[in-house]
Amino acid sequence: MTNEFERQAVQPTIKKTRRGFRRKQEQQPPTPEPTNDPPVRWVQLRLIPIWLRVILVVALFIAAGSIGITVGYSVLGGGDSADALKWSTWQHLLDIMSGKQ
Repeated sequence: MTNEFERQAVQPTIKKTRRGFRRKQEQQPPTPEPTNDPPVRWVQLRLIPIWLRVILVVALFIAAGSIGITVGYSVLGGGDSADALKWSTWQHLLDIMSGKQ
């Protein structure tokens, strides 16, 4: 197995012209000699699967929203914090917005 750190990349030569800098065509580095060793592959195990991450993010959004509604209704609005999550409170707000009350 060849050591890839010992390979040195061939730097392209740059020639200055009247219009600016111009690169010469880059030289290809020599191809490594084929070996019988299989390539080394890194396997990364996910601690939390992607589907569980999506569920956690949605649950955190819902939790943050309900906490924000509760704090806003009780602290800023001066109401009872338990009333913030009742459907009758939201129905009353929708009635006010639609002009029924």
